[in-house]
Amino acid sequence: MLTLKIVSPERVVFTGEVDSVLVPGTVGPFEILNDHAPIISTLVEGKVVYSVKGTKSELQIVGGFVEVKKNEVSLCVEI
Repeated sequence: MLTLKIVSPERVVFTGEVDSVLVPGTVGPFEILNDHAPIISTLVEGKVVYSVKGTKSELQIVGGFVEVKKNEVSLCVEI
């Protein structure tokens, strides 16, 4: 399991455990799964899709960045 935290300048959008996260990276979308290598990447306009026990949720973003380390995914986004 991954721990996901999505924050915007206005509020905390989501915090919880997820199975996967799909983000709109600058050079294309990429999926983050359990035991993903550490990474920091910028995000462009698009959808963040995260799955919790098989149920997918979507969040439209304008941009931001993502950091992944030790199964913790942090997204700082503009929505």
